[in-house]
Amino acid sequence: MVPFTTLTGIAAPLLRANVDTDLIIPKQFLTTLVRSGLGRHLFHELRYSPEGRELPDFLLNREPYRQAAILLSGPNFGCGSSREHAPWALLDFGIRCVVAPSFADIFFNNCFANGILPVVLPAEAITRLAAEEGLLTVDLPAQTVSGASCGFRFEIEPTRKATLLEGLDEIKRSEANLADIEAYEVRRRAEAPWLAIGGQ
Repeated sequence: MVPFTTLTGIAAPLLRANVDTDLIIPKQFLTTLVRSGLGRHLFHELRYSPEGRELPDFLLNREPYRQAAILLSGPNFGCGSSREHAPWALLDFGIRCVVAPSFADIFFNNCFANGILPVVLPAEAITRLAAEEGLLTVDLPAQTVSGASCGFRFEIEPTRKATLLEGLDEIKRSEANLADIEAYEVRRRAEAPWLAIGGQ
């Protein structure tokens, strides 16, 4: 997982409530287990006509938002089903940070597991950031999101912050405790040998 420290990029203002995971990545694209290639289907129903043509009015089909690295949205972002393909599609498109007043719990957790920073800010702050011209900067060490004329501080759990700063997914976090895990297994086998499987 790529570490997240400071991100400066274009912010796309999709200021709508209850953006669900089926809107983020529709069910017909969930058959793959490969994370790459899903970005072209991000917000598929909003981006394309039934014939597959780009809809020019949708912001991600317009410059400069084709290169968006930050998404600004409304409350309850990522609601709906628990599909992990939703953060995969965002990340593959190039979005590494989503800023919203609130997130669905499972989507929120999936973001951290995939290297995306979900930032919770009040709706008023997001409206001000959306009105900024130019780039926004998300500074994870300082816990701020700022533009040319305004900035806001956000809260994040220290463990989640460290995970993103170090670029550790759940497997890498477990491997960091490998010595303790192995010591526990040795101790447990000695304390309860009848639990050993296959004579190990």
